[in-house]
Amino acid sequence: MKLYTSDEIRTKFIRFFQGKGHEVISSASVIPDNDPTVLFTTAGMHPLIPYLLGEKHPSGTRLTNIQKCIRTVDIDEVGDDTHCTFFEMMGNWSLGDYFNQESIAWSWEFITSPEWLAIPKQKIAVTVFEGDADAPRDQESYDIWRELGQDEKEIFFLPKADNWWGPAGQTGPCGPDTEIFIISDKERCGPSCSPACGCGRYIEIWNNVFLQYNKRADGQFEPLDQRNIDTGMGLERVLLALNGGTVYDSDLFTSIFAQIAALSEATYVDQPKAYRIVADHTRTAVFILGDTYGVTPSNVDQGYVLRRLIRRALRFAMELGIQEGSLANVANAVIEKYELIYPELQRNRDKIIREFQAEEARFQKTLSQGLREFDKLTISLENDQLDGKAAFKLYDTYGFPIELTMELAKERSIVIDLEGFKENFQKHRELSQAGAAQKFKGGLADHSTHTANLHTATHLLHAALRKVLGEEVAQKGSNITAERLRFDFSFHRKMTVEEIAATERLVNEAIAEGVEIISEEMTLEEAQNTGAIGLFESKYGQKVKVYSMGKFSKEICGGPHAANTADLGTFKIVKEESSSSSVRRIKAILESTDALR
Repeated sequence: MKLYTSDEIRTKFIRFFQGKGHEVISSASVIPDNDPTVLFTTAGMHPLIPYLLGEKHPSGTRLTNIQKCIRTVDIDEVGDDTHCTFFEMMGNWSLGDYFNQESIAWSWEFITSPEWLAIPKQKIAVTVFEGDADAPRDQESYDIWRELGQDEKEIFFLPKADNWWGPAGQTGPCGPDTEIFIISDKERCGPSCSPACGCGRYIEIWNNVFLQYNKRADGQFEPLDQRNIDTGMGLERVLLALNGGTVYDSDLFTSIFAQIAALSEATYVDQPKAYRIVADHTRTAVFILGDTYGVTPSNVDQGYVLRRLIRRALRFAMELGIQEGSLANVANAVIEKYELIYPELQRNRDKIIREFQAEEARFQKTLSQGLREFDKLTISLENDQLDGKAAFKLYDTYGFPIELTMELAKERSIVIDLEGFKENFQKHRELSQAGAAQKFKGGLADHSTHTANLHTATHLLHAALRKVLGEEVAQKGSNITAERLRFDFSFHRKMTVEEIAATERLVNEAIAEGVEIISEEMTLEEAQNTGAIGLFESKYGQKVKVYSMGKFSKEICGGPHAANTADLGTFKIVKEESSSSSVRRIKAILESTDALR
């Protein structure tokens, strides 16, 4: 059987859609820009939300790319055959151009044609939306599949829970989808076996979303003026479907596993779960650290997830007998595997290795504290039993894996309340997932006038900071909610009261000038020649949008902006604080604007 490589699939996908008139755009950052709906970019469509809502994209109406994505909701499942926290999403988009007829036909051509993936047609199953009170049954997509030759016994009508996407926030673009599956060799689990049953017979490889509705604040669905196509095809999942095995049985992990084996006292056959966790978590951490935004391990938001990934990798590295201080070698193997595709990893290699080493040193200190805590908890136990809450505290506060706690307890003839531990663990997990769900509150993704004004204000703030603190200041991330803006920037110390006041004054002076905000499309080189600041330039295609606000600010950017600086109202800084090492954070609001009334 032919085994596909990751490079081969990436090349085939991009070349196919280029042949269908799509412009290739670069992968955006794994840290969402101005999007409070998620901590990380979880799909290729997230950076494109403004354009799905009607903004004109500088590269046109047909786009394709391979987007770096991170999903950590199922982090505790990593180590099995199918879960990864980092993956590459291959996607194509129509921004008011073609719709489901072309989208489905091209998907069918790509997966079945001998020139492309050459998957036998009898191995394919699809699902379509069955309809409900909000939207009708998607008979049109069903008919398209049948016309192409899809076996009707392997077309399944499923409800909104299975075949509907969006919106990203409480309101916005959404619509039915059709999902494409590979039929595995596993037997049907019963007469009602379908892609919805989760028995493992059907392996999803592609999702085509038909964004044709807008969900309003009152919960009603109305047709969109601009109908869009958004598709996503996970590279790791495609390799699994084509080659068999698990998501770890591809060239993506071969050299990483080899490095782990060189450091380990155990083989992959002996401890596959530990190998997979070390490889997966190290890979994800490398992509977060290698990102332009400059996230580093911390106790909040993306930094907290990064810290958890590195420390979980370290815990399982300990199980494999990997010596202290060696995880950076695994990180280096990840960089070497991906640096030609994602050159930012090579550019940021020193920072990545440095942060791995620093976090490992911090973790070793934490483990020492945890051992002392274990001694305190167990020195005067009644009935030689450690309750589940205490065992979970060791896990949550001190990073102790339950396996280590059990090993120490066994040495002292102590019994651990494992059921109590699992109960506390599940409560923590549910709270974490609920907290993540609270991220879906709107913000820039809602495209409102006020969030557009806040987004515009970040440009003025950036320019003001460069005037007050020096031109070495560079944006390191931003986040917009309906209430405030948050702006991260490179700077080595806390701002003084005078510097904060001067920054605020400059922004308000720029607002008071009431200048028109001008948007121009040009090549990246042309934009740089005009003096535009190119934030996170790797995320942009060959053509970019440049927003100018008089002589005060000129930046490469995407998304919604105000029409005139006078629309913004009064700018007020409410907090200046540390975000991470050599990165400061400002939170600010706009007061007395028409948009607030």
